[in-house]
Amino acid sequence: MVVEYKTEYDEKIKDLLVELQQYLADIDKEGYNIVGVDYREKYFHKTMESVKENNGKILLYEENNTIVGLIVGIVNNDATMTYDFHAPKRGRITELVVSKEYRHKNIGKKLLDSMKDYLKGIGCEKILIAVFGYNDSAINFYSKNGYHIRMLDMIED
Repeated sequence: MVVEYKTEYDEKIKDLLVELQQYLADIDKEGYNIVGVDYREKYFHKTMESVKENNGKILLYEENNTIVGLIVGIVNNDATMTYDFHAPKRGRITELVVSKEYRHKNIGKKLLDSMKDYLKGIGCEKILIAVFGYNDSAINFYSKNGYHIRMLDMIED
């Protein structure tokens, strides 16, 4: 079941963030992504600060009294209108990870839907998700759940 963040989950959140970063490092063809020695603590603190500063939320998935999934969402921006850009208030999902042994059980979808409900409930009209270009499974997952590619970064060989 989807549960709200509590400080008692901090160590499991760190574990999940490390698991996600290690996965990204493993699929990174250039080898830029790493899990540095201080990644666990520093990225956890950066995530918590971002949630606090940007009206965010952390939701977790609990199965058999074990936290097996995590999603982090923040408010990306208020509605914006400039001379060359017009956008509604948007939320951003910054992290979504389900422990490897619990994948393909609809946990990611439940977390995604719950975060979407939260972000829409606080006035976000759209939700952004940055996906690592080599993460085909994530691209397929988000596509199946109504998201599409808007921007692409390209890198020279």
